[in-house]
Amino acid sequence: MFELIKRLFNPGPKADYSEMVKNGGIILDVRTPGEFKGGHIKGSKNIPLNSLPANLKKLKNKEQPIITCCASGMRSASAKSILRSNGYTNVHNGGGWRNLRNKLS
Repeated sequence: MFELIKRLFNPGPKADYSEMVKNGGIILDVRTPGEFKGGHIKGSKNIPLNSLPANLKKLKNKEQPIITCCASGMRSASAKSILRSNGYTNVHNGGGWRNLRNKLS
């Protein structure tokens, strides 16, 4: 029981998003096009959450690191779940795009 609680609250080492991007990972921004236009991480790909299931073909390599982001982390968590359930194996919730941008600097 203790091990289960430990894994839930301490999932292990934090992902090195900068390293993932340097090694071919992509940043997937799941906000609306209007939100994306108002500011985004340079080089990120915009596929809004509501259209993600219909646009999975745009993410060809299911093993490529994908870091999802949005405004606060809620939609990016949903995107991570959608991607995982469709066979994408290396997906990370980067949370809010501004916070993620700071981690990449």
